[in-house]
Amino acid sequence: MKHFTIFGNPVEHSKSPQMHNAGFSYINFDGIYDKSQLEDGTTIKQVFLDNHLQGANITVPHKEFAFSNADEVRGLALKIGAVNTYINENGKVIAYNTDAPGFMKAIEEFQNITPIKKAIILGAGGTAKAIAVAFKEAGIETTILNRSENRLEFFKELGCKTSTWDDFSCRSYDLVVNSTSAGLKDDSYPTPLTILEEILKNSKYAIDCIYGKVTPFLTKAKEFNIPCKDGEDMLLYQGVLAFELFTDTRADKSLVSAMREALRKE
Repeated sequence: MKHFTIFGNPVEHSKSPQMHNAGFSYINFDGIYDKSQLEDGTTIKQVFLDNHLQGANITVPHKEFAFSNADEVRGLALKIGAVNTYINENGKVIAYNTDAPGFMKAIEEFQNITPIKKAIILGAGGTAKAIAVAFKEAGIETTILNRSENRLEFFKELGCKTSTWDDFSCRSYDLVVNSTSAGLKDDSYPTPLTILEEILKNSKYAIDCIYGKVTPFLTKAKEFNIPCKDGEDMLLYQGVLAFELFTDTRADKSLVSAMREALRKE
């Protein structure tokens, strides 16, 4: 039986195991997927190999550590500088990023109503990097808003507009994205409330990368009557792409439906 896991801190909330195990069952794949709490991201490659894993997903806050520790990085992940998927190829750790295409698939329902031309991303971590690169590839003008200056250099080089909480000046946006973990374990907002309310007043759509919970960010978006969604679709579609890498299987609609159904179960 092949062994897969998701590395994160925290990770107890993750629904990736039920999604992937349902997929394995659906295609009769001899595999098991579980959760791995990882405190020190710098050890991720060694832990991956020591546990004889065939593949893994990586969630916050280890995506950039996973990038720097991999033996080889492929695809769009090279531009992103963060990865969310590991594959064991004959003892070599190969890394990918399925967050970027997964996110773009997740916002298709918004795109089909109003083409997204301007977006703002709250936060500057690995998930923000993936989304910013995806936006750049799609020709979407992107602003990054982060608490401090120290993580903004990547986004400046990418060609994004960047701001800190102290120097932010709001504009109008087609989409606001919360890429931070604010609201995952507490009732915090991704920015000071006055800034967030100003952004939401000037945005058409909102999406939170956190899933399975109505975060304070989403609650506030609903107060402003903005169409919004959590990160379920992003999780699903990045998971489907990772699943294809894990199993060397092309996911059809019925497999995707089985994985979504499992994701929605308590």
